[in-house]
Amino acid sequence: MTIDEHKEFAVQSSSLKEIRSFAREVLTKDPVFQNSMDDVVLALAEAAQNIVKHAYSGQPTGDTMKVDIKFNGKQLIIELFDKGSPAIPQNIKPRKLDDIKAGGLGTFFIGQIMDEVIFKTAATDWVNHLILKKNY
Repeated sequence: MTIDEHKEFAVQSSSLKEIRSFAREVLTKDPVFQNSMDDVVLALAEAAQNIVKHAYSGQPTGDTMKVDIKFNGKQLIIELFDKGSPAIPQNIKPRKLDDIKAGGLGTFFIGQIMDEVIFKTAATDWVNHLILKKNY
């Protein structure tokens, strides 16, 4: 089955529920995602939260982020686009697990769930472009 769907969401924490619902709606279309859907939705939600928290410092701006979900029968590709502060890929690292404190594990979870994580900046229409890939 081939999937290619996208939607834009307000850049705010309250949009995370809508983003998770959109992902579930799209992923439900193919039974291949049945066992991994919760993990993939978690990775997407963590990435979207990081956009709100880091690209926009948690401040409402009226901007939107675009989420694309594509599946070609072998690879799921989730792309997130935003116009926030440019990401510095070499500074994006999960914290050490033995550093016990609340929060800060989003990039760790994303890296554990997805097979590939690619950060791009300076896109034509967007500032940041995050690509999450998972092979099936």
